[in-house]
Amino acid sequence: MPSPKRSIHVVAGVITDARGRILLNRRTENRDMAGLWEFPGGKREAGETSEQALVRELREELGIEAEIGEWIMDVPQHYPDKHLTLDVRHIRSWKGTPRGREGQAITWVAPDKLGRYSMPPADLPVVAALRQPDRYLITPAPEDGEHGPQRWQDQLQQAVAAGQQRIQLRLPAAHPQRQVLIEQALRAHRQGVQWLLNRDIELARTLGVGVHLGSEQL
Repeated sequence: MPSPKRSIHVVAGVITDARGRILLNRRTENRDMAGLWEFPGGKREAGETSEQALVRELREELGIEAEIGEWIMDVPQHYPDKHLTLDVRHIRSWKGTPRGREGQAITWVAPDKLGRYSMPPADLPVVAALRQPDRYLITPAPEDGEHGPQRWQDQLQQAVAAGQQRIQLRLPAAHPQRQVLIEQALRAHRQGVQWLLNRDIELARTLGVGVHLGSEQL
């Protein structure tokens, strides 16, 4: 019978400096996937919580005393001989100056430049998550009355001007101007915004935008 696969729990921290840059470690030559960049951290040892393991790893790797913040995501990875789970946390604050205490190179990277760095497969979903806006706008239905649609468009324009990067257009299917309002919004603000239509897969495909699926569609 084949040997049971090992289960390994790895913790990693997203450390952000005052300029919004994120710290990456480069894997040294004596490790698997040498030369690739990753979020700093390491294996959780028996008897440790994820928070304790990450504090220890960042102390050993970078020489800092970290305060662990909120959970970001778990990334499961399956290999021929093991199951690996990457448990990723924000680092709320730290004391000390990060440096490569184990001979590894480190670098600070702007979030929009993370995709330029070759990374292990487990780190790639984390990069994708970090590059997404942490919130987005869901539009209300236009107000009733003659001026409701224009006020809806004006409010949408204000939201885009305020820096909204992702907007879900959720208009009632029965609204008489639904498609017209959607097409006007896309023509006016196509650049710089990721658009999602609520539930309407066919119209989203026609207009070349994203779609937010309802639970029954999923």
